[in-house]
Amino acid sequence: MIRPCPFTGRMPSIHPTAYVDETALIIGKVEIGARSSIWPMTVVRGDVHEIVIGEDTNVQDHCCLHVLKDRFSLRLGNRVSIGHAVMLHGCEIGDGTLVGMRATIMDGARIGESCLVAAGALVTPGFRAPPRSLVMGAPAVVKRELRAEELELLDRTWKNYVEYRKAYMAASST
Repeated sequence: MIRPCPFTGRMPSIHPTAYVDETALIIGKVEIGARSSIWPMTVVRGDVHEIVIGEDTNVQDHCCLHVLKDRFSLRLGNRVSIGHAVMLHGCEIGDGTLVGMRATIMDGARIGESCLVAAGALVTPGFRAPPRSLVMGAPAVVKRELRAEELELLDRTWKNYVEYRKAYMAASST
């Protein structure tokens, strides 16, 4: 469901090539870029600050994206993959990054480009991860720089979701 913020009236802006599952909820000041996808039961709530989702980015099933009024917006770069049941709150995720299932990334955290945030990680407020980092743990720490095969996984994941988006959009138009 795509709807305005109940107290500002602001509607989401969704690129015509983006896919939003009918069970997802997108509210308020949200921008979704070209070829991106929002999957079942995900909530993207830009009610008290803005949420910007780049191009070729996927936000998988059961995710929750929110912001902090007057303090922290939420920004996902291009070619980002957000795994199932991830919680993102007022953070920034760099281009080409993959956030693993059930990870939580909190206010003011910044994850650099081409990072891998491990499943179940708890990224605390204000955390910084440089580009190409493996981030894991609760609380999360930078473990090391990513290897070539891990960088290939990041690339393969977003490309797969661009294809899934195409298939879902084609099926829903018939």
